[in-house]
Amino acid sequence: MSLANLVPHGGGPAWRWLIERVWRLEHAFERSRAAAKPEDDTSIRIFFVLALFACAFMVLAVGATWAAVFSSAGKNGGFLAAMEGARGDLVDREGKLLAVDLTHYALYIDPKEVWDAKATRAALGKALPQVPAKRLDKAIFGDRRTFLLGGLDPAQKDAIFNLGLPGVEFEEQARRVYPLGVSAAHFVGFVDGGGKGLAGAEGALNDDIHAAAAKGEGAAPIALSIDLRVQAALEDELRKAALEFGPKGAVGIVTNVHTGEILGLASYPDFDPNDPGKASDDAKLNRAAASVYEMGSTFKAFTVAIGLDTGVATPSSTFDAREPYKLGYRTIHDYHASRKILTLVEVFQHSSNIGTARLAEGVGAQRLSQYYGNLGLTKPAKVELRESARPLTPKKWDTDAVASTSFGHGMNVSPLALARAFGPLLNGGTMPPLTIRKLPPGVRPEGPRVLSEETSQQMLQIMRANVTGGSGKTADVKGLSVGGKTGTGEKYDPTIRGYNHQRQVSSFAAVFPTEGPLEADRYFVLILMDEPHGTAKTFGFSTGGWVATPAAGRVIDRIAPFLGVQRRNELIIAGAQPKATTPGAGL
Repeated sequence: MSLANLVPHGGGPAWRWLIERVWRLEHAFERSRAAAKPEDDTSIRIFFVLALFACAFMVLAVGATWAAVFSSAGKNGGFLAAMEGARGDLVDREGKLLAVDLTHYALYIDPKEVWDAKATRAALGKALPQVPAKRLDKAIFGDRRTFLLGGLDPAQKDAIFNLGLPGVEFEEQARRVYPLGVSAAHFVGFVDGGGKGLAGAEGALNDDIHAAAAKGEGAAPIALSIDLRVQAALEDELRKAALEFGPKGAVGIVTNVHTGEILGLASYPDFDPNDPGKASDDAKLNRAAASVYEMGSTFKAFTVAIGLDTGVATPSSTFDAREPYKLGYRTIHDYHASRKILTLVEVFQHSSNIGTARLAEGVGAQRLSQYYGNLGLTKPAKVELRESARPLTPKKWDTDAVASTSFGHGMNVSPLALARAFGPLLNGGTMPPLTIRKLPPGVRPEGPRVLSEETSQQMLQIMRANVTGGSGKTADVKGLSVGGKTGTGEKYDPTIRGYNHQRQVSSFAAVFPTEGPLEADRYFVLILMDEPHGTAKTFGFSTGGWVATPAAGRVIDRIAPFLGVQRRNELIIAGAQPKATTPGAGL
């Protein structure tokens, strides 16, 4: 047989080289035997075996190198990223960690591998007091491998592992961890046991968060819009106000009116997203997005803006508030009857229901309802959060609906919807959506124009006047041109078939700075208390001016440096003048 006959059909030069070497080696064996030199025969055979082993190891080395450098194995962030339900990291706008997947461990018992069942039972019973005795007995004395406990961190796992108990086994598992606990809990949200987002940003951006994990360790985290410094100040002041006035719930919001970014969002009471199962549904309720309220007099800002934008009124227009105003079948009263003719600015400052209703009547039902729609008040707030609630609006826009909604009754909206609707009043008249994502620096999303720039400029001045000389005085901060509007909405009580004067939704909607060009950076702040209780300090009053306005001022005072808002010396001097406080003021 010739060498050519040994080469497979279609074999290339590599095959020919290999066959040639084997052929020569075999002939070497034959020559050794023919020459009667068995030692040469043995040496050649040993050399041949060693060469085969060397080739095998070379192939393994090349394969391992290829797998490490070129293979996709291990490029998905290791075990956690490859695991079903793995999620990418969430950070605030400054890169501070909000949520992360960490390796935890599940503990299993395999009875077949247990050497001493009684000793194992005693050791685990002491090490795991949280595991019910019956469950532990069933796992140790049973006949099959059983899951006993999950969510063990590395230290807990090591403590049990070091007991040296045969039959006690561990498996890695991914667990979502929120290192800041209750902070920003309603904004960040939480996940279920399988890694699916159920609420907050975790739910709203669920697909994107999973996709980030699939990209592996080098993937950038998802940056959210909140600033943890702003969030901390907002939560702290909201909690202190809630503890002082004992509401059933409270809300705090901070937004950038030009970009729609939510810089801070707090809902009271709060919960720990690391263990949402222990929290009540009430604590987990995101009141900023999922609850709707009759907002009361903060709605007067919209009515006044609409009156200005339609040309029905100017800041100097006058309205007769000397007597209660009859509109349709109802008679409208002022909470603090001034009994005089008021300019539009004074209507806003005194929070006159009479003056606002007269203005709304001039606007008319059709235009008023259209503007409310354009401001987003007749739909769920446009934001990524799934919790965004649908408002309750009048079924029929008659004279009663016009009067009621003009001062914030007869229409229930979420705090986030209110925050978004205030945007055009403060940013030059456009309506960007709210967002929980951090936007690139300098980006200002375009939104439809709903008010003129002139109207927006006038509203900034009117809201500033309300803080310097109206119901928002306690929100005035030295060096900062704060503007705002108080709000107190009485809640409908079905037991009395009417509004209950003792159950109120009290709020303050603020903006700063009001000075500067319309395109200047500007921020909106909302503090809301649901059914607060007056104290001796507030003379028993629980209206927005007493319970919400001071907290809003403290929030603004604390967050201004974080947002780069500079204090002005002339405003510090003006703000040094003492302001008289009138009992009951601040509707």
